[in-house]
Amino acid sequence: MAVHEHPRRSSGFPLPSLRRSRTASTPESAVSEHAGLSTWRAYAFASLRLTTGFVFLWAFLDKTFGFGYATPSGNGWIDGGSPTKGFLGSVAVGPMESTFHSWAGDPWANWLFMLGLLGIGLALVAGVALRFAAVAGTAMMALMWIAEWPPAKHLSDGSASMSTNPFVDYHLIYAVALIALAAAAAGDTLGAGRMWAKLPFVRDHSWLR
Repeated sequence: MAVHEHPRRSSGFPLPSLRRSRTASTPESAVSEHAGLSTWRAYAFASLRLTTGFVFLWAFLDKTFGFGYATPSGNGWIDGGSPTKGFLGSVAVGPMESTFHSWAGDPWANWLFMLGLLGIGLALVAGVALRFAAVAGTAMMALMWIAEWPPAKHLSDGSASMSTNPFVDYHLIYAVALIALAAAAAGDTLGAGRMWAKLPFVRDHSWLR
């Protein structure tokens, strides 16, 4: 009776172990895959940073010059219009309704609001001072959230508030995005974050990072 040799021996030389080959290549593949994911993650955060920054910058520009979007032409800040009077004056619900009405149109409120939009927008686009921008932006979004007061089903006059969620609205989403961008150091990709971090006064005051 003919004896059949094992396929691994009949070829005349030992075949490499499939299990051993996979094990040997795993660390290198894992490192490469991790690097690829890190790169994609960095660019995803950078994209979020730039688009969010443009939201703040555009709001500043439109309210300043009245491009005809949220601010009618001829009613910009430079034309004598008030960036806060319309929004704060129309607050019709929430625990700070009367307070917002008293703030509406005040010069200090206009300047603080506009400087906030400009500063946060520039910081995000440039990729610098993201921690400071996150704090300032979260405070601004919190006030605007209170002004719209999503938990309310009805306004002060009894009409429907048209709120679609009792807690989460776009102001909260922006605040979370700002915090995430700062935590991820999103300015290091497609931004000046690395150069900013090397400046002496930034190294000495990490909250400016």
